Amino acid sequence: MIIGIPKEIKDQEYRVSMPPGAVRALVEAGHHVIVERQAGAGSGFSDAEYEQVGAEVVDTAEEVWRRAQLVVKVKEPLPPEFPYLREDLILFTYLHLAAAEEVTRALLDSGTTAIAYETVEDSAGRLPLLIPMSEVAGRMAVQIAAHYLQRTQGGRGKLFAGVPGVRPADVVIIGGGTVGTNAAQIALGMGAHVTIIEKRLERLRYLDHILHGSLTTLASHVHNIAETVRYADVVIGAVLVKGARAPKLVTREMIAAMKEGSVIVDVDVDQGGCVETIRPTTHSEPVYYVDGVLHYGVPNMPGAVPRTSTFALSNATLPYVLLLANKGFVEAVRSDPGFAKGVNTYRGHVTYPAVADTFNLPYTPLNALLSRTSLSQSA
Repeated sequence: MIIGIPKEIKDQEYRVSMPPGAVRALVEAGHHVIVERQAGAGSGFSDAEYEQVGAEVVDTAEEVWRRAQLVVKVKEPLPPEFPYLREDLILFTYLHLAAAEEVTRALLDSGTTAIAYETVEDSAGRLPLLIPMSEVAGRMAVQIAAHYLQRTQGGRGKLFAGVPGVRPADVVIIGGGTVGTNAAQIALGMGAHVTIIEKRLERLRYLDHILHGSLTTLASHVHNIAETVRYADVVIGAVLVKGARAPKLVTREMIAAMKEGSVIVDVDVDQGGCVETIRPTTHSEPVYYVDGVLHYGVPNMPGAVPRTSTFALSNATLPYVLLLANKGFVEAVRSDPGFAKGVNTYRGHVTYPAVADTFNLPYTPLNALLSRTSLSQSA
């Protein structure tokens, strides 16, 4: 199979979908890999390193997209890339379509087969391709919050850890999954007082068992969220609904009651965000204020630490890329039902229920479409 790796064009997105080591594995499996020139530069990989492992380095994104049967990216295609989409192309990347109607329409109009990292499941129902970036984003969220909490950066001027005789920062984390757990680990390690709000009581018991420090766990409901957010120095949004928009758990009214100079980092912003006042920002212009509260809404946070993120992402995605390349699309999704759940669009159809529901589009199960294809070919 011909596999294409274009350079990411999202604002200050320095990750690349495959480092040279992963490309070597693909080449040794008998596949041809085309890499856009300078695609890996932001992560510290030279064109020569890709050529040394057998990749073909080309000058333009257009050539990568045109020649590739499978394009492996990090982030969703942006409007300049829409003309490259086509019916006989497989696109494998983070998509977050429930918060991206324009991208959804472009994929449907082109007929592209689009597989989203964030909806691929393993046999236990976990999200193996989302977990690595959730780990990075959860840890980064605390670094970012601590930075913006400084008065020189527009925050309240509080030190996360406090000092003897002075109260530490109060950090509220909405959601106790991978992002929330990693954020809590770092915030507790920095000496903050951390409150985790989570709807699953068994998860709260688990977190109470594994996390150590100044930790409070609370069941998720409107009263607990409103009361904790009101007194927070930092709120970190860490809510996930598989493939769907995040629920708005922190309302505008709650934001208005927060202390001036407090900080919100909503990691869920790529799925719409769990804070009513959040909107996507960029690494170039990452923050804005609502009611005196600083909001950080960069959807590609891990792009700021691309060396770490690229290796972490590729460790998880490479087995699936090899599965696709070795078996082809149909056999790959038939052999792994969890991988099939990653398919969000196929030949002009929405094949993921949450995306169809979000935009009031028809939903067609992937198996039904594959059966039709098999019947038409046999006829």
